[in-house]
Amino acid sequence: MSQQFDVVVIGGGPGGYVAAIRAAQLGFNTACVDAYKNPEGQPSLGGTCLNVGCIPSKALLQSSENFHAVQHDFAKHGITVDNAKIDIDTMIKRKEGIISKNANGIGFLFKKNKVANIHGLGSLKGRQGEKWVIEVTDNGAVVDTLEATHVIVATGSSPRPLPGVTVDNVKVLDNEGALAMTEVPKRLGVIGAGVIGLEMGSVWKRLGAEVTLLEAAPTFLGAADQQIAKEAFKTLTKDTGLDIQMGVKIGNITVGDEISVAYEKDGANQTLVVDKLIVSIGRVPNTAGLGAEAVGLQLDERGFVVVDDHCHANLPNVWAIGDVVRGPMLAHKASEEGVAVAERIAGQKPHVDFNTVPWVIYTSPEIAWVGKTEEQLKAEGVEYKKGTSSFVANGRALGLGHAQGTVKVLADAKTDRILGLHMIGPMVSELVSEGVVAMEFKASSEDIGRIIHAHPSLSEVVHEAALAADKRALHG
Repeated sequence: MSQQFDVVVIGGGPGGYVAAIRAAQLGFNTACVDAYKNPEGQPSLGGTCLNVGCIPSKALLQSSENFHAVQHDFAKHGITVDNAKIDIDTMIKRKEGIISKNANGIGFLFKKNKVANIHGLGSLKGRQGEKWVIEVTDNGAVVDTLEATHVIVATGSSPRPLPGVTVDNVKVLDNEGALAMTEVPKRLGVIGAGVIGLEMGSVWKRLGAEVTLLEAAPTFLGAADQQIAKEAFKTLTKDTGLDIQMGVKIGNITVGDEISVAYEKDGANQTLVVDKLIVSIGRVPNTAGLGAEAVGLQLDERGFVVVDDHCHANLPNVWAIGDVVRGPMLAHKASEEGVAVAERIAGQKPHVDFNTVPWVIYTSPEIAWVGKTEEQLKAEGVEYKKGTSSFVANGRALGLGHAQGTVKVLADAKTDRILGLHMIGPMVSELVSEGVVAMEFKASSEDIGRIIHAHPSLSEVVHEAALAADKRALHG
């Protein structure tokens, strides 16, 4: 006898588990099916983000920044530490503890909200009357059959493979392997200078590795505002010490006791020899095993589930959210889509505005932005004005010992409405939210300039940049 539900969510990542909780809050009998198992073979909710992505990477970034601070920054505070050492095993165990605590927390939230937590791979099998049939398998064996009025596909994404090389997570690593190394490699190569490559490269560089990043794109952080991107490139190469090679064409990769990467740059053939190689060239949607073809669920040429502006697929009562559909592959975007879909099923009319989705790269200094870049505004022919301010003279930044970076405000030349906020500096992952709120409420740069910001605080740099957009900077 099949279990009956109003809503079944396939996937327990930041999109899926949030969708399930919201659906349950709205009174729907809800189940969440998730197949992930941790290295010990135990089910672990939270998807890539929690288990092998956003959360563990931040844990390792903090550990590496602490170690770097002990070696290089504490002396400026009059604190001397001799012979500082780092225990990689302890660092990894701390990371695993954070994952476990958060995964158990999701399980608790499921119990609290009466969401059925079902482990296994969910696959669409067809429709019986008004219900969708979902088969759940574990290690190839059928463990459950569910029937649901609505299905939300939230199966996420996987690392994009690099042709000609096999990821074994011993010598050649994806994001999971990069987060689980048990010792610091002497030489680390990274293919891809995107978010994952920069964050993981930064971790292992601060812990003592020589790190070289090979990026095919000719422009560093092409999605970011290029004024901020150029400052980031200079900081990450000069201060962090990453060797970032842009515009390269990867050739043969030979894996033995060491790894040899042949590549071409500026017409010259070169070779990079490393002890470990991280492959981080983007991600692809997870639809394998979903049963899309069998039930006629439409996928596009890249494998994404085709949805409309409301995340509805081409089949009745089938929805899809997060990395498996169009739009930025960001955990917070997936969560908001999950909430919106649950509310649409309940007859509400929520919205998700892709124009105000914040982006963050957790290097040191951090990089964050929301809205249009200066390059996009120029390409679209939008008349704009801009204001910039630096952290260099900010009292709070100086006290923290991280007085580097820039905040840039872009506003419509005629209406003064904020079109974008771009920044590199300390804790800008938190500061960018001011721009998100301002843009959602259609604020002007003058509005930000006339709001009182606490002193001393890092937010004063945002205030100053807004004032600069109106040519009335006070400290510039």
